[in-house]
Amino acid sequence: MEPVPPSAGRPVKRLRHRSGARGALLPNGVGAELLSRQRLDAFTHARLWRNPCGFAARFNYLGMRYNTPLYGWVEERFGLARAEFVILYSLGLVGGVTASEIAASTAFPKNTLSRAVNRIARLGLIARSAGENDRRQQNLSLTAKGQAILDEALPRFVAMEEQMLAPLSLVERETLSTLMAKVVLAMFDHTAAPPSDPSNK
Repeated sequence: MEPVPPSAGRPVKRLRHRSGARGALLPNGVGAELLSRQRLDAFTHARLWRNPCGFAARFNYLGMRYNTPLYGWVEERFGLARAEFVILYSLGLVGGVTASEIAASTAFPKNTLSRAVNRIARLGLIARSAGENDRRQQNLSLTAKGQAILDEALPRFVAMEEQMLAPLSLVERETLSTLMAKVVLAMFDHTAAPPSDPSNK
């Protein structure tokens, strides 16, 4: 499908979904620029910019564009599944944590991480030790072999993030980081309760 770019130079307008739901504000020329580059087809453009859940759609789009190639490379290069590498990455940030703590911070199911821990422990990538206060608790740490994998992989993750943020100035990056932190921190207050039903309002 050949996208037909809207005319450039239009003032900011609020696009509407076909059902009548409001989409995101589209800044001057952004839609035209994206389409004229032919990086997005018409459907993807509508999904990102005419979506009543536009923030979630764009957030998921960026996440997929970031995660899919990187974790595909991790699996091909090291033979590790995403959850397995996430444990290595997490322990590279803070060592001595438990699988439950990693599950809480990554939103991976505990049983998924438990299987991943067992496998990478067998591969000699992590070590387990009993907790000081609770001997049943298993603290995890990277071995030299696990650290070597992380050291090789991390520059690719950093480079991909830098590539994604390249269009932004330093001030814009700081603003984006602050706003994203505000959204993330607010989510901690809502994880215990299900979303409210808008029909009850």
